[in-house]
Amino acid sequence: MKSWPDLAALELLVAVADHGSLSAGARACGSAQPNASRSMARLERSVGVPLLHRATTGATLTTQGLMVVEWARRVLEAARDLDAGVTALRSGVDAPLTVMASQTVAEHLLPGWIARWHEAHSGETTPGLSVAVGNTTDVLTATRAGEIDLGFIEGPGAPRGLNSTVVATDDLVLAVAAHHPWARTRSIDADELAATALVTREPGSGTRVALDRAMRPRTCAPPLLELSSNAAVKVSVSAGTGPAVLSRLAISDALAAGTLVEITVRDVDLRRKLRAVWAGPRRMTNEAATSLLAIAAAS
Repeated sequence: MKSWPDLAALELLVAVADHGSLSAGARACGSAQPNASRSMARLERSVGVPLLHRATTGATLTTQGLMVVEWARRVLEAARDLDAGVTALRSGVDAPLTVMASQTVAEHLLPGWIARWHEAHSGETTPGLSVAVGNTTDVLTATRAGEIDLGFIEGPGAPRGLNSTVVATDDLVLAVAAHHPWARTRSIDADELAATALVTREPGSGTRVALDRAMRPRTCAPPLLELSSNAAVKVSVSAGTGPAVLSRLAISDALAAGTLVEITVRDVDLRRKLRAVWAGPRRMTNEAATSLLAIAAAS
């Protein structure tokens, strides 16, 4: 019988990508670093490829490791879906509030909104809450299909056929590794950006859609590399693969640490609005969704 990779080890590998180092990933998973190191060594033996570069300055992901991280995310998402489904079967009821958010919103804004939402319901019976993550296209599809009560997206404009309201603003940032030639000039024009192959998110992501729209009438060059998470793009850029345009929310820590350098783009506006979306009547009848929307809009 085939031996499958351990889910906890895959979760640790993804945490290394998301938090930038083995030690930080171990802390995020609640694991001691020696145990995390052994777990990564076992995972490498299991998959048969090196996943980490190990050095005195710390461990970073290899190219193969970056690819395995992206596949691992899908495995972990499926595992979480399985767990949620089994939990729902045990309880016999579905959560009365279902929310889905695009990745940038889900990683950097939604946790705080949900925490304040729970605080607002303290002292009373808190409604159940189910949260899913996808790209902007996924969120819009689920909203139109009636699969969720409330969605959060990062696309550049109001979607047709749905109710929407702006809940936050964001700006996209062109970022490069510290040793990239652009890091010396700190500024390029929009035509040079359009002509440059970038490390990008997958088609359908709000970041990519917003960039394409902001660059009009210019046509952006085909991507150098497509990855399905902000963390993977960030790691790839810092490793020197190429430039990327990402949400400031997603890379503010790397900019502050100096592992990524912000490049000003002349002659283009890279600001965007983050929106909540929902189907049905303009005035929502789901009180739990209305409460969460009010918290998001007031943040």
